[in-house]
Amino acid sequence: MPSLIYFCKVVGTLRCAVPDYFCKVVGTLRCAVHVSICIMPIDFIEALATDDLSAIKASPKTDVHCHAFFSARRENVERWVEHPLTKPPAKMGGVEGMMAYADAVLAPHILHQQGFEFVAVSAMNDAIRDGVVMLEMSFDIRLAEFYPNGLSELCVFIEALVEWYQTQVELRPELGFSRGNANDTKLVKLAHEAVELGVFQSIDLYSRQEACPPEVMKPLFTKARDAGMKLKAHVGEFRDAEEVRRTVEVLDLDEVQHGIAAAESVEVMQWLSENQIQLNVCPTSNVMLDGVSDLASHPIRALFDHGVLVTINTDDLMIFDQSVSEEYRNLYRAGVFSAQELDDIRCASLKTESV
Repeated sequence: MPSLIYFCKVVGTLRCAVPDYFCKVVGTLRCAVHVSICIMPIDFIEALATDDLSAIKASPKTDVHCHAFFSARRENVERWVEHPLTKPPAKMGGVEGMMAYADAVLAPHILHQQGFEFVAVSAMNDAIRDGVVMLEMSFDIRLAEFYPNGLSELCVFIEALVEWYQTQVELRPELGFSRGNANDTKLVKLAHEAVELGVFQSIDLYSRQEACPPEVMKPLFTKARDAGMKLKAHVGEFRDAEEVRRTVEVLDLDEVQHGIAAAESVEVMQWLSENQIQLNVCPTSNVMLDGVSDLASHPIRALFDHGVLVTINTDDLMIFDQSVSEEYRNLYRAGVFSAQELDDIRCASLKTESV
């Protein structure tokens, strides 16, 4: 397992590494995770009210909308490449602008097996420091292309990641598939094979909803349902409340990634509430990608008021640079929710994901 040995070496140089017992197993240098969470006798509501970020981080929380490839803080990559990286603009002009930034600034350093694995391990450590106790991280099917032995070798790494951190955070691997690859028969076939392996606990269809209708992905999602996987899809990130409902119905979704356009329709919000469809919202991502103008006017408030289940998540921490704890704090500071309401959302997410 040469890639895993490599990781113990690289992460050890950053003083933020995989667990000590793993280093013993692979016979490389000893290293340990240094978790900086400050456990304090202060509850989440008081922590928000007093703007105590350390105490906010100390409260357990979930992150169920997180893409593995950009899942770690940018500063991790900066330390690895030993030079600063250009920060993204505050407004990126949609997904296209985000990808232009990522392709120019981030991808050259991580678009390979070692880079991806470095990011994944760094992300686990970032999550632990933020008090995340359950993480649904989405691994795009194309990551298999980084490995000589393809999908099977990718899954070996993912399963090792789950095992390394099982005492600190529950990692629930998610299979990611881009709508832009819906016509790639090789990748579709590989995704079907991934479902059969039993490694992934959920599946997420992402990229712009205009790229392909949900009906195209119905066979893959039916197979995932039969395999007992949770079903998710990105829809309603920018527009079209009715498409949120339609996609949920066509793919039999359990949850929606983003889905904030549902706030355009009281009827759709009521339908989501009645059917207990959870929206996994990423507030800073929505603002930076121009899905909403600013945090204070974020539609998560309207969704919440209409009884829609919502969670608060990171999306791509490397780009949007806000942890789950920081997202909670941002929403409180912007006056979107009270401290009690944010605690209710946090506690509900923990209960929902424990089912």
